[in-house]
Amino acid sequence: MDSFEFGARQAVVNCVKVKPGDKTVIITDLETEKLGNAIARQVETAGGFVRKFIMEEFGPRPDDGKAPLRFPSAIRDSMAHADVSFYIASVRLGELNSFRHPMTALVEKHLLRHAHMPGFVKEMMCQGMAADYTQIRKLSRRVYEIVRKARQIRVTTPAGTDIEVGLSPKLKWVICDGDIQPGKWTNLPDGEVFTAPDDVNGIVVVDGCMGDIATKKFGGMKGAPLSYEIKHGRCIRGSVSCKNKELKKVFDRYTFETDANSNRAGEFAIGTNIGLKKLIGIMLQDEKFPSVHLALGSPLPNSTGARWNSRAHNDGLLLSPTVVADGRVIMKNGKFLI
Repeated sequence: MDSFEFGARQAVVNCVKVKPGDKTVIITDLETEKLGNAIARQVETAGGFVRKFIMEEFGPRPDDGKAPLRFPSAIRDSMAHADVSFYIASVRLGELNSFRHPMTALVEKHLLRHAHMPGFVKEMMCQGMAADYTQIRKLSRRVYEIVRKARQIRVTTPAGTDIEVGLSPKLKWVICDGDIQPGKWTNLPDGEVFTAPDDVNGIVVVDGCMGDIATKKFGGMKGAPLSYEIKHGRCIRGSVSCKNKELKKVFDRYTFETDANSNRAGEFAIGTNIGLKKLIGIMLQDEKFPSVHLALGSPLPNSTGARWNSRAHNDGLLLSPTVVADGRVIMKNGKFLI
């Protein structure tokens, strides 16, 4: 079995754990259908039943965010009677709220095991999904056991990031290691441990890549890192700097104009997919690279227990970090020391 088919099989058998007779819904689009078909083949090989939906069959998908595709009742009805679901499709502006949020709400309501794969490309199937998930799970557990007790984490990077992250025992740490349970969903490829920070202060320099508002258009940072100051968990308007003026404009608009909390630090995460050796410029996989990412916007309250939310969620990857949790060095220059 080549790495592509092996990656698809891991998603089906190792992550959502399809069993004979499982009813599986696959939601894909024209751009990503070949990848969705690879998932379908492995579901059928595992003895599951497949119902596949193509998003464009339910209406246009403009990329300006003005009229995003809404989640259709036909898929809603099918998910109500399913055991497993996959979302593997390209990203369109506005669909996070109009399509993906209603979909993941159904996952939780009907206790599906859901693999979430927005913006997925073939390279991810051959790399991130073909990694050794046994080792990823062991490392993720070691990281979790350290950080869940910590009250402060400091992160520094060669590019200039220097932040103090305050943590609250009231906010949960979450392990994402490819082990998807009923009523849960996770992004694939997997490999991270995350929480909602209670407070963040300092300078952030995003030098890896940025979340799905920028990934499709800009890819990696390409020698033009984006930096900003953060005080009391809020990105400071006017502090954003980037040589790529178009990226800065997109970041400013999304961060300061989406809603009242879109400039608030919502996620702090440590990537644990040690099978990844290089960045590909797509956040879905790159955020699992052994590193740190900090997201502005939604704290994923259903997972972390945070009592606020936002329509935005924009990850920024910080490369080669040194991570110190309550005085203990977890990672130095991007290498785990635990």
